[in-house]
Amino acid sequence: MTTPTHRQLISGTAVSIDGLGVLLIGPSGSGKSDLAIRLIAMGALLVSDDVVEIGLDAGEVHLSFPAGGPRNLQGRIEARGVGIVSVPAATAPVPLALVVRLVSPEKVNRILELETETYLGQKVRVVELAPFEASTAPKVRLALHHRGGDIIPAP
Repeated sequence: MTTPTHRQLISGTAVSIDGLGVLLIGPSGSGKSDLAIRLIAMGALLVSDDVVEIGLDAGEVHLSFPAGGPRNLQGRIEARGVGIVSVPAATAPVPLALVVRLVSPEKVNRILELETETYLGQKVRVVELAPFEASTAPKVRLALHHRGGDIIPAP
């Protein structure tokens, strides 16, 4: 991959699931790292915790550990109550496929509404999920691979 032509830093945590980037965004203390740890326990790789670099290369948005970030924090995540720990991590930028906006449970839509946000001029799918529910990590995986429109017929 070539060096991205446009870059910006964003507050959030990013993981790679099946080679696709998922950006977790929300206010401080909203559960970004907690959800990332659960996703990593399910096989995801950490891209970056707290600050994520977003780059645009050949019309595709990628997520990576910040180029100027402290190397001793690469591959590490804050686990509240435990400390900063090493976890399996992505070693190369990953294409941004999904943004997960962390919200309170009462703000989660019952039915997925297709929503997008623009990052470096490119539209990216967004879902809103409550971070601390037991089903949230599996829902992230479902949302990543579900493009909407699939309806399961009644028996």
